Amino acid sequence: MFEVTITQTFSAAHRLKESGGTCEKLHGHNFTVEVSISSPALNDAGMVIDFKIVKEWTGEILKELDHRYLNELSYFNSLSPSAENLARFFYERISAKTKIHNLGVTRVTVWESEETRASYSETFAPFEKI
Repeated sequence: MFEVTITQTFSAAHRLKESGGTCEKLHGHNFTVEVSISSPALNDAGMVIDFKIVKEWTGEILKELDHRYLNELSYFNSLSPSAENLARFFYERISAKTKIHNLGVTRVTVWESEETRASYSETFAPFEKI
């Protein structure tokens, strides 16, 4: 299995719902998002996918989140905008694009700081033969 990973950053504010700590107060982070995509085979160019494409997909999502108050986004109406839920948000959005190319998202990791991160992944269906 081959895997490629890109990393991008964004800044946003949030309040965690019912965390029982200081994170229930409004605060912000310079988040880092790490997206890993996999394939059992390489394309004709010898790649899983061009890094530029994955950066574009991720960048489209970042435009919606950068310098925003995450609690105001409809996705987080009933969910706490935790790093875990942010990772799932990115995973779902990018998976919709990778399936068209017969690729899988291995995992998405969201870093709130240099010391703290959360990841989300799913078991995806077997790949078709390329």
